[in-house]
Amino acid sequence: MASLDNFRLVVFRTVAKELSFRRAAEELYLTQPAVSLQIKALEEDLGVRLFHRGGTHVKLTPAGQVLLAHAERVHALLVDAEQEIAALSGEHAGKLALGASTTIAQYVLPRVLGDFCRAHPRVYPTLVSGNTEEIVDAIEKRRIALGFIEGPARNHHVKTEPFLKDEMVLIVSTAHEWAENASVACSDLCAAPMLMRERGSGSRRVIEMALARHGIKQSDLQIAMELDSTEAIKSAVEAGLGVGFVSRSALIKDRRLNSAFKIIELNGLRIERDFLVAAESGPEQHGLAVEFRKFLFARIGAARGGELSRLITTEKHGE
Repeated sequence: MASLDNFRLVVFRTVAKELSFRRAAEELYLTQPAVSLQIKALEEDLGVRLFHRGGTHVKLTPAGQVLLAHAERVHALLVDAEQEIAALSGEHAGKLALGASTTIAQYVLPRVLGDFCRAHPRVYPTLVSGNTEEIVDAIEKRRIALGFIEGPARNHHVKTEPFLKDEMVLIVSTAHEWAENASVACSDLCAAPMLMRERGSGSRRVIEMALARHGIKQSDLQIAMELDSTEAIKSAVEAGLGVGFVSRSALIKDRRLNSAFKIIELNGLRIERDFLVAAESGPEQHGLAVEFRKFLFARIGAARGGELSRLITTEKHGE
């Protein structure tokens, strides 16, 4: 279905999101002069400046901020209209904007999203990934309809609901001195080089909270490196740079488990968490976001009882 959105408003929203005419042009597959022309025409129609332009820096004017708020609402209404019109013919169609924190985006959602698209071939999804804070921010700014996060949202504009249980496990290189142990004491973590996710990561927040409950503060740890993905932590552990926590879901189909690195239990500590569906607080959603949420929960229900691996996408190594 062709988009009902006004093209000038599409260009305006993209420049406002990127705060760069060049990046907006790249995203829209337009030339930069074409983007500038559309913004200039919109400003002339309204009789106001929408952006402050200062060299490479672009900033919304007060008028631009007002227009952006209304343009986002108009866009949301038109998306709803497209989806409701498609539903009249008994099918789902339109754009579905999703976001997920990195572990969920890489290991959990791809297969479910692929099955959803095969069931509804006229749905065009987008999936952006980032850490939990970035996904929550995208929800608040209405860049995505649904988010999937690994830690608490910490934002009263966003509501969450658990959809899948996960566990964080400690992995070490098979060459590490702990590799022959079935388990180690929690206090031993304070003496080991620790590989951690970056600040803002839901995984890191969950680990810090769990360790704090056992009397281990962040300052007690020897953080050797901060990394921005689970795959980076696994590779660093494999290289002998330290020990680290990763989601068990990231190991289910990893052929390196037990050959390059292994799971070590921590005495008296099991770090469990919920993966969460996040959406904007307020009235109940409708349209494709609701349909995908229903589909996801149906798949999760079918995967109960030891069949979690069916939800996990096989990893591609060497990329």
